[in-house]
Amino acid sequence: MPCLFAIFTLAAPRLLIVLLWLFSNWFKGLFTTALWPVLGFLFLPTTFLWYTAVQNWWHGVWSLWPIVGLVIALMVDVSPAKRRRRPPRPVE
Repeated sequence: MPCLFAIFTLAAPRLLIVLLWLFSNWFKGLFTTALWPVLGFLFLPTTFLWYTAVQNWWHGVWSLWPIVGLVIALMVDVSPAKRRRRPPRPVE
């Protein structure tokens, strides 16, 4: 069950990107080349989504709240997954 949750967590931003690309005009006119959307989809999907949100909602103006959101999105994308460590087994 934890593996299924981890797979869903990793796939959710990418799934949202695909759904937005297929069913809306969310990305239209934001990028001059397809390189940046592809790299964003592969490596930093949450940050990519936040960048496009700032471009659409705040019209590309990077004030305090968009920058705070960008920092949070970067932390979500690059933070390592917490690993639960098992206590050492007693030596018999």
